Amino acid sequence: MPSSELQEEDRGPARWLILNRPAQRNSLTAGLVLLLREALTRADQDPAVRAICLTGAGEKAFCAGADLSFAPASDGLLAAHEARRAYAALLAEFTRLGKPVVACVNGAVMAGGLGLLASCDLAVAVEDASFGAPEVDVGLFPYMALAPLSRCIGRRAALELVLTARRLDAAEAKSIGLVNRTVPRAELALRTQELLETLAAKSPAALRLGRRAFYATQDLPYEQQLEALCAQLSLNALAEDALEGVSAFLDKRKPDWKGR
Repeated sequence: MPSSELQEEDRGPARWLILNRPAQRNSLTAGLVLLLREALTRADQDPAVRAICLTGAGEKAFCAGADLSFAPASDGLLAAHEARRAYAALLAEFTRLGKPVVACVNGAVMAGGLGLLASCDLAVAVEDASFGAPEVDVGLFPYMALAPLSRCIGRRAALELVLTARRLDAAEAKSIGLVNRTVPRAELALRTQELLETLAAKSPAALRLGRRAFYATQDLPYEQQLEALCAQLSLNALAEDALEGVSAFLDKRKPDWKGR
């Protein structure tokens, strides 16, 4: 069920998932990680939801990473390791979804928050957002966040972020591909919703097949990737939405997507 730490709001065809710990800069506890995984699954399985948005409450932070005050060290080494694995499982969950996920970046994105941001498909950021991986300054390393981050912005840009702990402003984040666009704060929700509705107007079947194929094949050797994607295209071509899309194009009308 929805929790006070995670709000779920349906806005048109999109479901907004809002990290709701603004006083703690929307940092992640073990409970919030679990709630977010469950909410992503619900949104993915709900036929009324066509796109998903992830954001943070307030104007200071999207997500500041793990809430260290909730670290389960007192429960022993194994419990602490399992809590970290739960965050890794959350990042992996994004790749299995069949619906596009847009990050609405309302403020600072730090540490493990970068992993969440990089796991989303697209991102719209407020112009005064900031980004950073400060772990190395306290003798740690953003091990798990580095996996989606390096895939999102490339090896050298990701390594510079995590090795130097340098902070980026929104303009630089856009220039390296960490976010797709930056907007004034007054326009953030509106512009994000516009993007979500653009995605929601596409064929749900094509988005589901295409998004999953993208993540499933991104690390394959080039020729294997092409072969796998060719097979996915053959599967996609058999979908009812593909037949409807071609018919609508020939008839010069708007397609009536069925999502199958």
